[in-house]
Amino acid sequence: MLDSIIPPNALVYGMQLPVQSTSSIYAEAWELDADVDAIDAIARKADETGFFYLGVCDHTAIPRALQSAMGTQWYDTIATLGYLAGITRKVRLLSHVYVVAHRHPLLAAKSFMTLDELSRGRVILGVGVGHVESEFEVLEADFRHRGRDTDEAIQLIRKAFDQEYPEHQGRRWSVADAGLAPRPRQARIPIWVGGSSQPALRRAAELGDGWLPQQAGLQGLSDAIAALRERRKQALGAAPLDIGAITEPLYVGQPSWEIDGEVLSGSPEYIAERLREFGSFGANHLQVRFRNRSLSELLDQMEAFGSQVAPLLNG
Repeated sequence: MLDSIIPPNALVYGMQLPVQSTSSIYAEAWELDADVDAIDAIARKADETGFFYLGVCDHTAIPRALQSAMGTQWYDTIATLGYLAGITRKVRLLSHVYVVAHRHPLLAAKSFMTLDELSRGRVILGVGVGHVESEFEVLEADFRHRGRDTDEAIQLIRKAFDQEYPEHQGRRWSVADAGLAPRPRQARIPIWVGGSSQPALRRAAELGDGWLPQQAGLQGLSDAIAALRERRKQALGAAPLDIGAITEPLYVGQPSWEIDGEVLSGSPEYIAERLREFGSFGANHLQVRFRNRSLSELLDQMEAFGSQVAPLLNG
């Protein structure tokens, strides 16, 4: 039986690392001029305030046509996770998500095995198929077959995690007599699959240890989780699956400034009550994001959430 990394009946919380990427879709204005000092402060605060994971996303080369929306600042996933491993002690380190079809699976396996040893067993490999076709072209990767290649990559990576000399004969990759070490510190590095499409749900159910949805909020979540569980049962019986959800943006307390767009704000009791709804749908890990105007305000929000909201999530 596979083991969950989340305690039974618990609802845990994590966050995507700010500053690491500066897409206009979610980055706050102050992040555009921030640097590693801000990353350092955020990571240490997450470690101190009970965050289950810090997520680091993955893009290599942003096409010029998408620069205005996505920006070009995307700190390298592996290098950033390695830095986080050195300055934290408890928070888990998640790639959310790593585009495995961009690289040879043994490169991904080697990187995450090494990260797992350097972090003393705190790595979660989150994988996804990717969505920027021109980025695939720049990297000479196959966009059209990225789903098929992602399936095969997950299978080969899992073999490499489990065996020092993995054996694999597939459509795209063949491996034999190639040893990989250091071996992972964890008995099983979790692989969480990202995406909310039907192929992503199938991939998570059949090949993953967990699921990372693509969109925020409760809409459609119940149906997705039901489909995910049914596919899981058919594929692996009673094997556990860690199920994620992405909350709407949060602000603990009443903001003194006008926040544009959707935000869940109010008392810790109110916010916790609303977030527990995700748990009632079947999620056991939440990704949260805080609206803020500065690094100091973000750190204050993380502190307030960890000390005032988090204790009420499992009450």
